[in-house]
Amino acid sequence: MKKNILKSELELVELGRRHLAMDKYRSSEAYLEKSASIAGVSVSRMMDLLRDFGIEANLELEDYRAS
Repeated sequence: MKKNILKSELELVELGRRHLAMDKYRSSEAYLEKSASIAGVSVSRMMDLLRDFGIEANLELEDYRAS
């Protein structure tokens, strides 16, 4: 039972980090690489998440280099 609760809590934290990262990216508080770091995912995965949530990319040369 405790394992299931812990797993659920970890999944919620992960989900929260991803949403925070997407919000920061959307509001231009963080570039793609920083957003990916906040979310704990690769730059290419972050690009997929942004696309999946309909967030328009505002890519800079630095973002392409990081991917």
